[in-house]
Amino acid sequence: MGRIQRSMCAGMLGLEAVVLFLTTPVLLTLTEVSTAAGLAVGLGLTVACVLAAGLMRRPAGAALGWAVQAGALALGFLIPAMFALGLVFLALYAGAYVLGGKIDRERAEREQAVAPGREP
Repeated sequence: MGRIQRSMCAGMLGLEAVVLFLTTPVLLTLTEVSTAAGLAVGLGLTVACVLAAGLMRRPAGAALGWAVQAGALALGFLIPAMFALGLVFLALYAGAYVLGGKIDRERAEREQAVAPGREP
């Protein structure tokens, strides 16, 4: 995973952590979920986002990021609006993953083409 791809994915996970943190009170007030379960789900997904963002230098970080996307979508079964938000964040994370990888590949190709001592 390249530097740009890591940064873009970590940024998306940081934004998603804020949204998931703010869904915790909604989960506790609008659903029949117990307080302990609501806190575990809401705060657990928030911590998973922050952890995944911090682990982006390792393959486990990207995998955990994808797992968080699945968890955010699954949260839609408790809060229906999370189906829409989960899809939005899934699209943003996938876009950051794909576009960041493309930028890193193009940057590496450009740096290889412009070797030291050669004119661009």
